[in-house]
Amino acid sequence: KIKKITSGSNFESGKFIDNIYSSIISAGTHLAPTIKVAEAAKVIENSQRDINIAFVNELAKIFSVLGIETAAVLEAAGTKWNFLNFKPGLVGGHCIGVDPYYLAQKAQESGYNPEIILSGRRINESMGSFVADEVIKALIIKGSAIKNLKVLVLGITFKENCPDIRNTGVVSVVNRLNEFELDTTIYDPWAEPSEVMNEYGLASLRELPSAKFDAIILTVAHDKFKKIDLE
Repeated sequence: KIKKITSGSNFESGKFIDNIYSSIISAGTHLAPTIKVAEAAKVIENSQRDINIAFVNELAKIFSVLGIETAAVLEAAGTKWNFLNFKPGLVGGHCIGVDPYYLAQKAQESGYNPEIILSGRRINESMGSFVADEVIKALIIKGSAIKNLKVLVLGITFKENCPDIRNTGVVSVVNRLNEFELDTTIYDPWAEPSEVMNEYGLASLRELPSAKFDAIILTVAHDKFKKIDLE
């Protein structure tokens, strides 16, 4: 069977594979005419999500300057039936934070300079520093001398309820905090501490520490974090 697939046309091979997936996926499948179309479709889907998230991330920065609650604005806008309900946050992982660069590089190799795609990437890449700076600003306004203050970072994986730490945006938050010599502690019951150390050189805990902290940053929305008594 393998020989038959590899020796046939791309479309025939695709039909064979499509039939396999169709037999186990209830949602249905779509057979693209070529592998280039299939790969391009995957890349633009992730790039589209990246751009949409970048838009609300930029809104979060604007509303922060204006003193407006971003979540309240998005809730009000969401009452319109065709509003796209994206939320600001850190973008990481092996798809959304990576695929736009593949598309941009291919476009540049072909002589086209993509603007929106790379602009969205720049905004999303800057969100870690933005989050950290907002925390630092809040501590300064409170009247604290920020050096050596203790900060608890809740989450190091790239998304909620999974152990995957690939390209996590939380690292940029922690690195920015460390630049100001804050004493950061990372707690994530999902992440394997040895993997975090090997990949990023950061220590993390799988058990909630009992120490007192001057600030807590919820970076990943794990369900387990909802049960924490922050007091």
